[in-house]
Amino acid sequence: MHRVVVLALEGVYPFELSIPVRIFGTAAGPGGEPLYEVVTCSLDGRPVRTSADFSVAVEHSAEVFATADTLVIPPFTCGPDENGDRDWLPAPLAAAFGLLRPGTRIVSICSASYVLAAAGLLHGRPATTHWNEAEHFQRQFPDVRVDADVLFVDDGDVLTAAGVAAGIDLCMHLVRRDHGSEAANRVARRCVVPPWREGGQAQFIERPVPEPSATGTAATRAWAMEHLHRPLSLAELAAHAGMSVRTFTRRFRHEVGTTPGQWLTRQRVEHARRLLESTDLGVDRVADRAGFGTAASLRQHMVAAVGVPPSTYRQTFRATA
Repeated sequence: MHRVVVLALEGVYPFELSIPVRIFGTAAGPGGEPLYEVVTCSLDGRPVRTSADFSVAVEHSAEVFATADTLVIPPFTCGPDENGDRDWLPAPLAAAFGLLRPGTRIVSICSASYVLAAAGLLHGRPATTHWNEAEHFQRQFPDVRVDADVLFVDDGDVLTAAGVAAGIDLCMHLVRRDHGSEAANRVARRCVVPPWREGGQAQFIERPVPEPSATGTAATRAWAMEHLHRPLSLAELAAHAGMSVRTFTRRFRHEVGTTPGQWLTRQRVEHARRLLESTDLGVDRVADRAGFGTAASLRQHMVAAVGVPPSTYRQTFRATA
């Protein structure tokens, strides 16, 4: 069974510490069989002080790093080193990384991306962190390609999540990557979270709460999801919302963090992925039902979004299943 090791460091934030335990611990197959084993450790196996007014007791030390298939590092309050800078990689933690087996998947949540960067794991690679830390992070680690707009970055064996609840999005993504959309949807229903959250960090940076009097675009988004099989123009979406195209586009970007066209394409890709995973429909039929019209168009968008064409995606999912 795939083992997920969660590291609790001194000053760990309790909410983020609980995310991988809850998401991976809930993941189960169609017959209810667990898909992951989740263990929590500290560096020395002793209780760990959290950022709140309580500590947590763990049953393992960093020795379990050697058994990890996936390592998750939640954020923590970081004290200074001898130079007064934040010490993201103290010697015991650096030594613990040396216990990891080759190919271990490593995940950071929020500002724990500093740990991965300090360990040299993000050199030349894309990554994200909390938007409020992004500029400082980029100055500290100029060789990392920081994207402050996204909720998470999947770079294969190293993955980074943005602030706080984005850890849920990343863990949900991993369940889907490992076991497909049906398993992820079961987790989402049990945990009462969306299997895929719209937008990115950009929607939270300046005005996180729309004005109470503003007419939102949620109803139009729900309507569009029911009509993905046919062409949907920006003018039609705006008319459904009862707004001008300009107003609709502005409010949509404010609420979702992306343009209507980009959002619509992503929803079509996600619908196509579900059909490829859960049905035997031919690629032409999948393209038609997802609103791409032709298999060539679906192929182009699938490659852009997930890196592989529809046929390869289906084969990969079926092999995983």
